[in-house]
Amino acid sequence: MPRRASTKPTNSTSAKPDRRRKSGDPLAAYDAKRDFSATPEPRGKRSARKHALRYVVQRHDASHLHYDFRLELDGTLRSWALPKQPSPDVSRPRLAVQVEDHPLAYADFEGDIPAGNYGAGHVDIWDRGTWIPDGNASRDYAHGKLSFTLQGERLSGHWTLVRTDKPARQPQWLLIHRHDDGHASAHAKPPTSKPATSRRSSIKPPDEVRPMLATLVDQAPSSEGWHAELKLDGYRVLIRIAGSDIRVFTRSGQDWTHRFQPAVAALRERGLPNAWLDGEAVVTNERGLPDFQALQRAFDEDAQSAIVIYVFDLPWCNGKDLRDAPLHERQARLASMFEGKETDAVRVLRPIAGDLGSLWHGACEAGLEGIMVKRDDSTYVDGRSDAWRKLKCSQRQEFVVVGFTEPSGSRQGFGALLLGYYDDDGKTLRYAGKVGTGFDTEALLRMRKQLDAIETPRPSLSPAPRPGGRARVHWLRPTLVAEVRFAEWTRDGHVRQASFHAMRTDKPAKEIRRETRRSGAVDSSKEMPSMPKSSALPVKITHGERVMDTHSGVTKVELAEYYAAVSQWMLPHLADRPVAVLRAPEGIGGEMFFQKHAAKTITGVHVLDPSLDPDHEPLMQIIDTRGLVGAVQMGSVEFHTWNARSDLIERPDRVIFDLDPGKGVTFAQIVEGAQLIRGLLDELGLKAFVKTSGGKGLHVVTPLARRHEWDFAKGFAEAVAKHMAHVFPDRFTATMGPKHRVGKCFIDYLRNYRGATTVCAYSARAREGMAVSMPVHWEELSELPGADAWTVRNALDRLTALKQDPWAEYEKASQQRVTKTMLDRLRD
Repeated sequence: MPRRASTKPTNSTSAKPDRRRKSGDPLAAYDAKRDFSATPEPRGKRSARKHALRYVVQRHDASHLHYDFRLELDGTLRSWALPKQPSPDVSRPRLAVQVEDHPLAYADFEGDIPAGNYGAGHVDIWDRGTWIPDGNASRDYAHGKLSFTLQGERLSGHWTLVRTDKPARQPQWLLIHRHDDGHASAHAKPPTSKPATSRRSSIKPPDEVRPMLATLVDQAPSSEGWHAELKLDGYRVLIRIAGSDIRVFTRSGQDWTHRFQPAVAALRERGLPNAWLDGEAVVTNERGLPDFQALQRAFDEDAQSAIVIYVFDLPWCNGKDLRDAPLHERQARLASMFEGKETDAVRVLRPIAGDLGSLWHGACEAGLEGIMVKRDDSTYVDGRSDAWRKLKCSQRQEFVVVGFTEPSGSRQGFGALLLGYYDDDGKTLRYAGKVGTGFDTEALLRMRKQLDAIETPRPSLSPAPRPGGRARVHWLRPTLVAEVRFAEWTRDGHVRQASFHAMRTDKPAKEIRRETRRSGAVDSSKEMPSMPKSSALPVKITHGERVMDTHSGVTKVELAEYYAAVSQWMLPHLADRPVAVLRAPEGIGGEMFFQKHAAKTITGVHVLDPSLDPDHEPLMQIIDTRGLVGAVQMGSVEFHTWNARSDLIERPDRVIFDLDPGKGVTFAQIVEGAQLIRGLLDELGLKAFVKTSGGKGLHVVTPLARRHEWDFAKGFAEAVAKHMAHVFPDRFTATMGPKHRVGKCFIDYLRNYRGATTVCAYSARAREGMAVSMPVHWEELSELPGADAWTVRNALDRLTALKQDPWAEYEKASQQRVTKTMLDRLRD
């Protein structure tokens, strides 16, 4: 679809193009829509070229995926936006909506247009080459009918652009591929010379088909017009059948035919028509589930008979390019093609109809990786598309292995792999943390030999990361790819709670990017997610109509939808920490109880090592949206977290000061109190952050390096509280009990002992109105009406409007240390 121009002024750069527009500059409209201090796109500059005329087709994943078709003419690129990629089928003309002229330099542009800018989204070059007009191009363009020959990497032959008479805000044209045998379509003039025949029109299958890829999302779309397929844990393969010549290719185009001889032999015996098949190669385990590591063992041990290829799409068949046909038609042809011809080595993966949210939940319960959801009418396009989406049961993706650490203690082989990924430019390598679990001793020893062979003296990242710990770091050439399962991304872009899954040899390291979950909404220009519908929840909610709060009317399913929608902000605050929940099975007006230890009745909750809390049931942790919603299904309203992480539970990583107002204390006084505590911490050299409690008070949070024991952290918190009460006796008290806090704020430092918890950021509160605990900027405090300003009904509106996370600097402050000198100053 065409990109919409922003109605907002950009900056002073837009004034100059306005004057140019009056002088007839064709690039004035282009410049007026762009802020070149914020977008990497080239500035408008008209120029003349003496060599052949260029054309380019750019795939533009903006608010809607579309293709920008551009022809060099009269010193600029005449430009049209196509909702679908150009079709070589003469019976399928493409709508082409004319947009502003672009500078010639735009023909080489690829990259990301940042959010908030006109046309925000990713741009890559889908096709390019030269074009030859059939006549006087400038005159024909002005008259609204331009015929030409394309000589490109993908497109070739005779084409015509015809302007329609349909009234529209922007001129609408039709892009038509004419017959290449000299017979023009009704809209086209006869060609002046015979062009090269399009490779797609040949009876012989094309040499290459690039796979269509899915977009990772966190919500299932509406079931109407969509279907599901099981997400198979294997290698993506494409099969080219040209008579008896059958070849199997990886997603990146590597020829792996030698690894699939049973499948190739089976297909050859069936005598199938010339075709391209799209599928996934898997090996199942004893439970009948796809097992990626079993697939790798099959490759390593040359046990090809265990491998099954499930085919699910037919982009080309028997001389016909089916990529422009709707998916349901391609799948029907595929099923018909294999009717009675499936084998043990090649089978058809059938689409599944039904409620997509329930299917996703069922797949996770069955131990599968997730599901794919595909739009029934989707065409087959190169690269990633929103018409295919993947819903995973856990976070998992590939990373480049950039180094490793030496083992310590009794461990053999290596300690951990250091991970990275490339920016979209394919040049800049980013550090993504490390993974040290998921290996057995055999794998550690085997992989160490592989790692030693590619060791290099200098890191491939700049600046070099500091993985932490005392173990020696070995740097590697960035050639290996590891697939890793993890709980969440931290604010500084590192994986948390990572576990090794497998090494990947089917994907080049240069193609590895950070995979970001998108909201399930179709409009990808919205940065913040919309509230999901109950059918998209990862856990089925029973008695969803139950009113949890009679004051606001919030129901159980509405609370579950809130937590699902807010999970991307909340999970980083939950990740790695033991969690306790306040459960209200009958609503907040009924019986409520606090649960600190794991129970099998809560779906999706992760059970921690029992040794972390001896003589009790194991502690629990929530690592994904499924765990959050599963807890709500069991009546949980509030989520409270420890001040330490489970991997180093005896070393707290923060101190919390809970300002609890007494009778007669206004919210303005609470704000002043929080600012005074912040001032003291600042004098000590410590950075502090603040959030509303969702009740009456505020929480001041100071991150710490994980070097202090519990008693020391609690002693520091107590010293701060008593110091403030001593200096400001009319404002603060550090003594418990209602009689001591009349007209004052109680600084509750007791939330800092081992096992104590504080309500998590973004958690709802089991109080009338269902307010939530909300991180805020210090500068916002004076404008807040109270600590219950945001509820489950309006919290997402705030988050959508935010331009920056109020706690964006939290991770940078996480190495703060409390010294004995600080304590002495407080106690003097």
